[in-house]
Amino acid sequence: MKDFDLSNRVAIITGGNGGIGLGMAAALARNGCGVSIWGRNTKKNDDALQKIGTGGGKVEARVCDVTDRAAIEDAFRGTLQTFGRVDGCFANAGIGGGGRRSFIDRTEEEWRQMMTTNLDGVYRVFQVAARHMVERAEKGDKFGRLVPTSSLASISGTARNEHYAITKAGLNALVRALGVELARYGITANAILPGWIKSEMTEGLFGNDKFVTNVMPRIPMRRFGEPEDFGGIAVYLMSGLSSYHTTDTFLIDGGYAVF
Repeated sequence: MKDFDLSNRVAIITGGNGGIGLGMAAALARNGCGVSIWGRNTKKNDDALQKIGTGGGKVEARVCDVTDRAAIEDAFRGTLQTFGRVDGCFANAGIGGGGRRSFIDRTEEEWRQMMTTNLDGVYRVFQVAARHMVERAEKGDKFGRLVPTSSLASISGTARNEHYAITKAGLNALVRALGVELARYGITANAILPGWIKSEMTEGLFGNDKFVTNVMPRIPMRRFGEPEDFGGIAVYLMSGLSSYHTTDTFLIDGGYAVF
């Protein structure tokens, strides 16, 4: 397992205090990675630290709202003070659309809120992280990982949730652009596309018997995904073994999209 020893690496996970983000954070920490969890809720941050526990890499949590650039820059400064460097940035924070309103009734407020959080938030976080990674590379320390959490919705026809799907499709395009632009600095960019995963965002859907009855037969694995299912891809992407793997989109959906 030496290839996946991350004891010399540090990663930020926005929205890392629950769901997929916490699943990735826990796996990274178990493999020795220093982890800085960024979330808006102090209690959830504290609970996440308790769940991860000790025995791996050092883990901290910081309050940060990705819609606020000043908060991002402040959190990044704090992370650097704690760890001295940042090698990976997993932009996982986001909101769901819920599919409650048709496109023709979509309000300007709903549209802008979705873009500001899910797309603009990643732009802000990645810009700050990438600047640090490029500065390190120019001093001879080439290594960086930019990993946004996209969605199966980005490649599907997502009725009544088009604003959410658009933000996630934008992330797929972003990693292709950044992967090309930043490759010379040893920085890779890859997106993770979750399918139907158990989290606070999907709790209401999974409690709907009609939804479960319709969706479950379309998942070859015959189960919904768990946050822990994203630990492996996070560790791989943070490791040196993924250094030639960039501009990709990893679909982790139990086979739903092809069945």
